[in-house]
Amino acid sequence: MSRAHTSFVLGYHGCERDVGLKIVRGEQSLQPGKSTFDWIGQGIYFWEGDPIRAYEWANKKKVRNHIKDPFVIGAVIDLGNCLDLLVRENVDIVRYAFESFKEVQKTAGLPLPKNKSAPKDDSPDLVMRFLDCAVIDHLHSIIEGPNRPEGLEPYDSVRAVFEEGEPIFEGSKLIDKNHAQIAVRNLKCIKGYFLPLGVRGLPTVSSIVR
Repeated sequence: MSRAHTSFVLGYHGCERDVGLKIVRGEQSLQPGKSTFDWIGQGIYFWEGDPIRAYEWANKKKVRNHIKDPFVIGAVIDLGNCLDLLVRENVDIVRYAFESFKEVQKTAGLPLPKNKSAPKDDSPDLVMRFLDCAVIDHLHSIIEGPNRPEGLEPYDSVRAVFEEGEPIFEGSKLIDKNHAQIAVRNLKCIKGYFLPLGVRGLPTVSSIVR
């Protein structure tokens, strides 16, 4: 019901260099993360169509001592049955999931999680998405449970576009870190990995302009 308009996309994943090389060689596999603050629920995360953004993210993790040797790998991804939040009907499904999650929390006497800023992060955005992650994961639990709503099937992936960062120029509504993210839940969606050209020397703005 909720397939994306396009099926195959290229995604890019920032990671440790040794891990990335093992994955490309088929010696190791990426596994879905378990973080409670991921932007679109648990899954294997990729930056859609943007190896430079993936490399920037990995470098930021290096600054926090979470990655020693930043690296980027690419993947060919079949989105499969995708909860694509660029598709209007899927937005309504997530709204339904929020109302359901709110009732669950109320019944349990628990507060709703809140999106928060990350410690030691200069980003003005609430990059720790505790609420968003909880709602998306709640939706998955409904659809994958025994009382699945009619017409819905478990999702292979989730896709969303995010506005992040600062205006590209004064007065602009174009933002410098806008990006599309994909969270892959079904590992069969990943059809293969590859090394993007120039991982170590990704092009600078000046070289792209020239």
